[in-house]
Amino acid sequence: MDQFPDAEVLLTPKEVAKFFHVNTKTVTRWAMSGELTPIRTLGGHRRYRQSEVLDKLRNYKKWQRKEE
Repeated sequence: MDQFPDAEVLLTPKEVAKFFHVNTKTVTRWAMSGELTPIRTLGGHRRYRQSEVLDKLRNYKKWQRKEE
């Protein structure tokens, strides 16, 4: 049984990088420029909301198609 049914799924920088086929440093740059909103863990690590990442991925793919 799920204890937090409405909890947002959080992704690591590595998981986000795999979605976009980019380096984790690129994900960090996106966070620093405000393109992605990082959530900091108690240990200071960045995590990203899956919903925000998927929205950006949709827009990213549309942008790539326009460039081709």
